[in-house]
Amino acid sequence: MVLRMDSPAPPMKVENWLRGQPLTTFESGKIYIVEFWATWCGPCVAAMPHLIQLQETHKHAGVEVIGIAAAEQAETVEEARTKLETWLNENFSNLNYRIGFDLTGEMNKLWMEASFSVGIPTSFVLDRDGRIAFIGHPGQLNDVLPKVLDGSWRTSDEGKTADSERIAEGKRNTAERDRERALTEPILAKLRPALKAADWAAALSAVNELVAVMPDDINSRVVQVDLLLHKVGDIQNGVPVMRQLVRDAIERNSEVWMAGAMRQLFDPANDNSQFPQAERIAIGKELSAHILKLDPPERGGGPKFLSYGAVAQYHYEIGQKGRAIALVEVALKSLDSAKPIPDELKHDARSGLLQALANYKGQKACHGIQCAFLDTKGQTVSNPIGRKRKPKKR
Repeated sequence: MVLRMDSPAPPMKVENWLRGQPLTTFESGKIYIVEFWATWCGPCVAAMPHLIQLQETHKHAGVEVIGIAAAEQAETVEEARTKLETWLNENFSNLNYRIGFDLTGEMNKLWMEASFSVGIPTSFVLDRDGRIAFIGHPGQLNDVLPKVLDGSWRTSDEGKTADSERIAEGKRNTAERDRERALTEPILAKLRPALKAADWAAALSAVNELVAVMPDDINSRVVQVDLLLHKVGDIQNGVPVMRQLVRDAIERNSEVWMAGAMRQLFDPANDNSQFPQAERIAIGKELSAHILKLDPPERGGGPKFLSYGAVAQYHYEIGQKGRAIALVEVALKSLDSAKPIPDELKHDARSGLLQALANYKGQKACHGIQCAFLDTKGQTVSNPIGRKRKPKKR
């Protein structure tokens, strides 16, 4: 049976409550916002300050927010719980709503799967009679919650239409997800162990299959280029694949795709000495121009730390050291002003950017309490996109 508006709320089957007292039943007369989220999900983390505000603003009206972490990523349940607890302490120590943790799959089955909700964050709003009033993105709560509070949402044509459209879209997305899983899971079962074992030939064979069935997946495309150019060293086949990635990135006008391509050619940890240098610089010029047009330095906000490192490296290599330094400094500032992002990503991005800044300036570089030193001894360095690698022996 589909979980939708007017359905009775499913039960709360939660392993552990990390914040607040355990909740097993919903109290009549209260309105609950049950939010499915994860620490690795950027939009989920970005929505948390809004949920904190909603809890504070509407608590006297009987509103209670409940966060359900049912998609944490770790080797074991205990590791996932520990990482989540640490993350909450570091990022939201004064959280004003309950947080439940569940990796048994029960909560996802009862709530997310039953409602055809494919991605997170997803908010379920329960009306005062314990029935579902709304299912959707937390960004919609500002408009919907007042109508739930005054009792008008569930009887409105707007609410009924929105719910019907949500279910239809959810069914389409679920079918597409299931189709993709059927195609990709057998391939990923070969790719993951090959990457782990550094069996680059086997990994390349698997990722070629993956790209054939999912040509619009940027992660697969970038891995394919990386394997060809930097692991297998097949320049003859790698260059055309790189060119196609660049063409597709520009056609899509996607900063994410462009940044992925830029990092393959302008990550200092990659050996691009065999790639045609004139073409490499020409690609860097074109992609940098597009990236800076999409997300210019003078515009506040935006995840510049994800793309500006490679753009800065391009400018540094063509002799524009001052421009490179300025771009890295903008990227570092974007880490502070960006919406909340996972701590590991933030730390790694800052480390790589600081290392680049130290190398460009020829001296120690700091941002807050984190510093990097000029790399002069060939030791392990951090590159502008955050991953740490050891430089190749010369």
